[in-house]
Amino acid sequence: PGWLPTRPPPRRAAGTMTGTTNAEAAYCEEGGYCNYGWNEVLTHMSPYGWGYYGIGLGLGCSVVGAAWGIWLTGSALTGAAVKAPRIRSKNLISVIFCEATAIYGVILAIILLTKVQTKDLADTLPADWENDQFYFAGYAVFSSGLSVGLTNLASGISVGIAGSSCALADAQDPSLFVKILIVEIFASALSIFGIIVGIIQSNNADFPTE
Repeated sequence: PGWLPTRPPPRRAAGTMTGTTNAEAAYCEEGGYCNYGWNEVLTHMSPYGWGYYGIGLGLGCSVVGAAWGIWLTGSALTGAAVKAPRIRSKNLISVIFCEATAIYGVILAIILLTKVQTKDLADTLPADWENDQFYFAGYAVFSSGLSVGLTNLASGISVGIAGSSCALADAQDPSLFVKILIVEIFASALSIFGIIVGIIQSNNADFPTE
């Protein structure tokens, strides 16, 4: 495919390769691209693939973090509200904080999708194709999505646990609500740090289109 590096991989004798058929060994002997190990598999992946994997991980992990947090705080809030119905309304802010992590993931996914500019690629790329920029853009989008996804996953779980504690504490002592809410705010701020760094990471990720 056109996204492969121009330098062919080293040739190996058929007897030195394990788990290959005779046809695969012959293809490698002729200079074809052969997956000798994970290093070669990962370096021969399309930068477009890296970009979309990053977008998927960023959005997916953010939604998982939000869902996990809502599950934790929502179940605790529902249980505590049985004995103290007064906590139902004001403790919904914990659910909002959890949902915010998913919103951050959606925002970054939209930003990264605008970075991945595709074009009709032939079987072979032109000689002056900017491979360095091509791969840098793919890796940058992937790392940006992964950074934001993992940050939002941790933030969502953190907010969920803090929100759960906030609901239970508020049911016992209303004066504790504001104090624990501050903890939730700091836990939610973690996702903001992640999306800021993620945007900076992908700032120079420009896929070549010429």
